Amino acid sequence: MDIFKYPSKDQWRKIVERPRIDVSQLNATVAAVLKDIKERGDEAVKFYEEKFDHVELQSLVVTEQEIDAAINTIDKALYDAILLAHDNIRKFHESQRFEGKKIETIKGVTCWQKSIPVEKVGLYIPGGTAPLFSTVLMLAIPAKIAGCKEIILCTPPTFHNDENPDITPIHPAILAAAKIAGVNRIYKTGGVQAIAAMAYGTETIPKTYKIFGPGNQYVMAAKQQVSLHDVAIDMPAGPSEVCVIADEDSNPVFVAADLLSQAEHGADSQVILLTTSETFIDKVTLEIDRQVQLLPRKEITEKALKNSKIILLHDKDEAMALSNAYAPEHLILATTDCEALSEKVINAGSVFVGKYACESAGDYASGTNHTLPTHGYALAYNGVNLDSFCRKVTFQTLTEDGILSIGKAVETMAEHEQLIAHKNAMTVRIKELNNK
Repeated sequence: MDIFKYPSKDQWRKIVERPRIDVSQLNATVAAVLKDIKERGDEAVKFYEEKFDHVELQSLVVTEQEIDAAINTIDKALYDAILLAHDNIRKFHESQRFEGKKIETIKGVTCWQKSIPVEKVGLYIPGGTAPLFSTVLMLAIPAKIAGCKEIILCTPPTFHNDENPDITPIHPAILAAAKIAGVNRIYKTGGVQAIAAMAYGTETIPKTYKIFGPGNQYVMAAKQQVSLHDVAIDMPAGPSEVCVIADEDSNPVFVAADLLSQAEHGADSQVILLTTSETFIDKVTLEIDRQVQLLPRKEITEKALKNSKIILLHDKDEAMALSNAYAPEHLILATTDCEALSEKVINAGSVFVGKYACESAGDYASGTNHTLPTHGYALAYNGVNLDSFCRKVTFQTLTEDGILSIGKAVETMAEHEQLIAHKNAMTVRIKELNNK
């Protein structure tokens, strides 16, 4: 990890930069796959599954029998953990229900807003080096609470069960989480081909109106390309990241563990430590070196650490200013005055307050959503919540008093914008009232 000591404000711009990757060739590859699936449907999806995931599929559909058989193989402790997480995530997202109010803006004019669910949503769940069954809960639970009519899920068929080769090639925990959370249909496809199928629809996989979920660079590029013309997406995103703010009283074992927990996501992940204590830097770097040796994903984690930084700052106000400039996906406030610092957060995806609030809690079971803006998008985007699965539709009604209240103002404004048909729509109503 690079260490910066008391950087100037001019250096901050370089510090908050994310690793840059040339995606020109990647985008061309993605565009070609999208076009092929749009034209050939299921046939193309199966072709790319064999090419990329090395699986020859007779059917893209996961049957109820396959789901039940896979769930029966799950360890009870894991199944109970999924149930506990489901309960907490459901409670938190149910608290976000929208209650619209009718407002009389002026005599005779009433306006209100109604929350209406997106009818068809597609959930993408990675299943490669880390099968993210927790993401199933994070996406399907709010979709179910929102009232989405169709919740479909695509995930790559890359799971292998040597003891029982008849088990479907989807990780059983993904299937368990999907069934618990209320997913309607599950399909065996991943990567760009899954995004294309949900964006355009195929003979088997229905077209959806909005696509959610994380993925690698190819998946993210596919989501952004289809969002230009064909379907909405949850948010733009990049590799995972965390920023930790610590001082001389912070626990170096905890902080090192928090940094490594994000670094193991992928080689392109980034972790940042902001601290006001030079002695703490020495303690935490020693602890990182010790803990990383114990990780099964050591090689991936060490590559991520090369993209990562430790920054020594004069005080916590400066640390908060730099954090807000960086706009991290996850922000951990590991200081003794963490609650006071939390009041100064402006830009972050999700904030973890206090030494016991590890980012892993939010990833799995505290109740908050872990689908969050990365790559600085927290400057303008929030993470997935109940509203992500809804649209706000406005309504209004005008009585005769309403026409009298705003009619002249509408006519005047329309005329000055030179939109005479707009003016006339109000004028004919005013004339009718005058004739009465």
